[in-house]
Amino acid sequence: MFGVIADRIGRVRALNITIAIFSVCSLGAATAQNVVQLACWRALLGIGMGGEWASGAVLISETLPAALRNKATSLMQSMWALGAILAAALAGFVLDVLPLGPGAWRWLFAIGGLPALWILWIQRRVAEPEMWRASRTTARTRANPYRVLFGSELRRRTILACVLASLMQFAYWGLFFWLPNLLATPIERGGAGMSVVKSTGWLIPMQAGAFVGYLSFGPLADRFGRRRMFAFFLVMAALLVPLYGRMVSSPTTLLVLSPLLGFVGHAYWSMMAPFLSELFPTAVRASGQGLGYNSGRLLGALAPYVIGMLASLPRVGIASALGVTSAFYLAAAALVFAFPDTSRLPLAE
Repeated sequence: MFGVIADRIGRVRALNITIAIFSVCSLGAATAQNVVQLACWRALLGIGMGGEWASGAVLISETLPAALRNKATSLMQSMWALGAILAAALAGFVLDVLPLGPGAWRWLFAIGGLPALWILWIQRRVAEPEMWRASRTTARTRANPYRVLFGSELRRRTILACVLASLMQFAYWGLFFWLPNLLATPIERGGAGMSVVKSTGWLIPMQAGAFVGYLSFGPLADRFGRRRMFAFFLVMAALLVPLYGRMVSSPTTLLVLSPLLGFVGHAYWSMMAPFLSELFPTAVRASGQGLGYNSGRLLGALAPYVIGMLASLPRVGIASALGVTSAFYLAAAALVFAFPDTSRLPLAE
């Protein structure tokens, strides 16, 4: 939805609206009185979260020159890992250290309202890309963006982008949604038997590896080729997942493998912003990026349920169930070569 809005009213305006949505809804989640209310607030928050990427990623791609696009979007993506480290540290501190009682989780959601303060700075200091302003006079701007995306010229790229994102999101959320559960599950049930505080201590090194992975993808893509590096990281993730699952009984091994899993399991996301921006013309670029990336969330949303269902089967367990994600990693690695190599080329007008 916000890809379309960003194409209509501008990247910066759409970005500010999405930040406001997920900040306000995070505060709303802190007031939830039951599970239904919490689910409603989280669903509304998801609208802002999904829209924020569609607006912000295209803003970066259109603002900077082609030679810097891979590196700049890698830098942007790396901030996700820093936020995840902060969230993991806050969760351990607020839930298990501070004497806040059973309502401690509400304080975490309240903290999620702080990003709204960024709106004031963005509104004053960030301008709309010149490329978007120049596109306002084209016929495509006034057309239904989905007619353009699924027209004869862009249909194949649009569908392939949706499939690629779906494979990636299933693999990612199927694995990383369940990692805290894997670490906290008792040893006799195939887990590591850690408390929440201890599992947080293992997740922070993983996100440190993710930060390095995000940040390094751009320079590596410029040096060795973006599609090749994307496939390399996905294949490495597919190989590492079953190994990680089988080593949960060894805390030392987990500590060593966690940064490596974070590195290979996150680096490839740095490709998506420049990659999708290069597939679509300016008038429908945010719509194409938003659809291509966020359609994958539909399949990704099923992944935790599918992995959990498999884990509940006799003689399977969570560690073995996580190995299913490897197949989706490998499928995405193969599919990327169905796209043209547009790395560092000028964006389509």
